Amino acid sequence: MQLARRFRLPALFCALAVLLCELISRPYAEMGISDDGPYILMARHLAGSGHIAYDGWASPMLGFQLYLGAAFIKLFGFSFTTVRMSTLLVAVVTAWLLQRTLVQAGIRERNAVLGTLALVLSPLYLMLSVTYLTDIFGLFAVVICLYGCLRALEAATDGAVIAWLCFAVATNAVFGTTRQIAWLGILVMLPSTLYLLGWRGAWRTRRRVLFAGGAAAAAGALFIFACMRWFSHQPYTMPEHLIPNAFPAAQTLKNLAQFFLDAPFLLLPVFALFLPRIWRARGRVLAFAVVASLGYALLVFFALHRPGYSTTTLLEPTHRNLGNWVGIHGIHEGVSLQGVPPVFLYPWMQEVVTFLSLGGLLGLVVCLLSSVRRGAEGAVSPAEVTWRELGILLGPFVVVYTLLLVPRAASKSFGIYDRYLLEVLVAALILAARFYQERISPRLPRAMILLVAIMAVYGMACTHNMFTLYRARLALADEVRAGGVPDTAVDYGFEYNFGTELRHANHLNVDLIENPADAYVPAPPLPAGSCKMFWHDYTPHIRPLYGVSFDPNACYGEASFAPIHYSRWPYRDPGTLYVVRYLPQKKR
Repeated sequence: MQLARRFRLPALFCALAVLLCELISRPYAEMGISDDGPYILMARHLAGSGHIAYDGWASPMLGFQLYLGAAFIKLFGFSFTTVRMSTLLVAVVTAWLLQRTLVQAGIRERNAVLGTLALVLSPLYLMLSVTYLTDIFGLFAVVICLYGCLRALEAATDGAVIAWLCFAVATNAVFGTTRQIAWLGILVMLPSTLYLLGWRGAWRTRRRVLFAGGAAAAAGALFIFACMRWFSHQPYTMPEHLIPNAFPAAQTLKNLAQFFLDAPFLLLPVFALFLPRIWRARGRVLAFAVVASLGYALLVFFALHRPGYSTTTLLEPTHRNLGNWVGIHGIHEGVSLQGVPPVFLYPWMQEVVTFLSLGGLLGLVVCLLSSVRRGAEGAVSPAEVTWRELGILLGPFVVVYTLLLVPRAASKSFGIYDRYLLEVLVAALILAARFYQERISPRLPRAMILLVAIMAVYGMACTHNMFTLYRARLALADEVRAGGVPDTAVDYGFEYNFGTELRHANHLNVDLIENPADAYVPAPPLPAGSCKMFWHDYTPHIRPLYGVSFDPNACYGEASFAPIHYSRWPYRDPGTLYVVRYLPQKKR
């Protein structure tokens, strides 16, 4: 036990579990995945020139992330996989740090391990950990700030408190340069910590601590202002505005509700633990559970009888039109390709995970309403960080974070995706695990180990399938190119197309770019009768004669190129990609 405490073996186990799962998934593909292709090319430019140059596809600042990616290129040479391994390194460190953060938040060591694994072995975390998107980097910046704040609250001496506050500010400032919303650590979480220190009596006895903490927070705020000032002057970026031009209230509320209802599924091993509590409820609490269940059943009935809707829109994982990482196809939805990807989760599977996740959420609500008390066997010594302190530390952060997502929920240009939930999931994980530990049982049940393992297998399969799909697209591109067709004549999907466009231009042709004002030039329309190309405006150098499809009969039918098969765990039948014609054949 002393050896485990000294070397933090439980936290190391969490970190190695992430690494092992990723190695099993074989996550390599030499092309962009979702938005990360332009970011990887920026890292390559930084490694070669020493300067950051944006290329038209960045709303986040990407600072620390670009320098870490450039360092990997310098050390190991350039490839898309090499740069993505920098994200995996941060993901592994984040898993280690998250376990220690849960312990600092009053969660027992074993429970903290299970809680950490529930998040870091989820399909969302595993897939994002091997891309070069900003989500894992932003999560790391928030978690390390939270860890510093918790250590400051528990430190015994003034010097230790000041040191941990400065640590929280410095790390959040530097790592937050990747994703600006992560700076809420300095702007919200740190002031909450200073308030808690003052509430504990430091206003009278430890003024030096509050003065030093306030000075550190002010320095962090000045650093943020300077970075944002610099970023606002960089050409070929996509600035986001806090006040949307239009605010469709119904659409915004629907998007936010659907967004937050993904949380119980993404933390299913934790939320499912509360499902049995429904049957133990009594009186009005049980009546509430029945009414909530009937209400959801009515929503399903309504969906069945409304044109354009189906029950799958109300099942987990929810099926949206764009951007989901954990969808019914088990991959980042292939919306930019022709046809429909093969389904990974069939409706009956969705029904099972919906029952477990949303039922677990209902069970948690029932527990809160019925004020479940621990028995004598579940008694634990009170944690140093109280519930009130956790609420003050995490509550304002979650509220402000949610408010900053409202413009995206209201926007048709950006959208709101389940990967933005990572920071909220950390807060939900801490509160749910701590509540179960103190109000139901001091030990999370062994059944949670099975649930974590199932979600880990699901996450590995999703990650594997995503990368085999992308490698199949690369194989198809090699075949078509060998047939004498240039990349500019084929629609391989927006991720591949971005790389093609950036070989012919210094930026993507995006209408959201404000600096320089003439960066966007409307692309000429495609020929009459041509198949629709996703985001054609962004890549005007591509005039497609062919495209990639899941369906050989899409557009004007299959072209004379052999299809490419890709494996789909755990199914025997592989997926298949075809090259289809975008224009009708000319009559002789």
